[in-house]
Amino acid sequence: MKIMFISDIHGMHQTLKQALDHADRLSVDQIVILGDILYHGPRNGVPSVYDPAAVADMLNERKDQILAVRGNCDAEVDQMMLKFPIMADYSELICGNNRFFLTHGHLWNENHLPDLPAGTILAHGHTHIPELKMRFQEKIWIFNPGSISLPKNGNIRTFGLFHDGKLTVHDLESGNFTGGFHNEF
Repeated sequence: MKIMFISDIHGMHQTLKQALDHADRLSVDQIVILGDILYHGPRNGVPSVYDPAAVADMLNERKDQILAVRGNCDAEVDQMMLKFPIMADYSELICGNNRFFLTHGHLWNENHLPDLPAGTILAHGHTHIPELKMRFQEKIWIFNPGSISLPKNGNIRTFGLFHDGKLTVHDLESGNFTGGFHNEF
């Protein structure tokens, strides 16, 4: 199974289109959205390419391929526009021997871990910063695919990919592996 991870779309249809083009090119089986789908958030300002209705339309066309969780900018009014559930604070995904705990990151994160079995991959967005590291004491992997729309701390726009037991982060522009975020589980 090939899984694409995207987070923090914030209503920007052009960057979502790039991510979905990569999903098609890579023939992903599932798209995991780690929250903050339609609304840009009060701290971000209104991006010039902000079009939440277009984002909703693009995602609704792929509703059967999407597993999503609620971000801190997602609300009931957003759910009314989307044809797949987004209001859960977390979800779990089992892929082979790999267990993912999916959340946005504003409730569950590296500093506030849920009670998870060793080896679980806690996948979250929220910070807009790509990351993959092991919490050795808990034996939990922390994974953030970054943001496809509003990266922070000088990072580029990125998405994540899980395939053949490898979790990687990719540049949204080129689709290339960004380096430094590659592990086998």
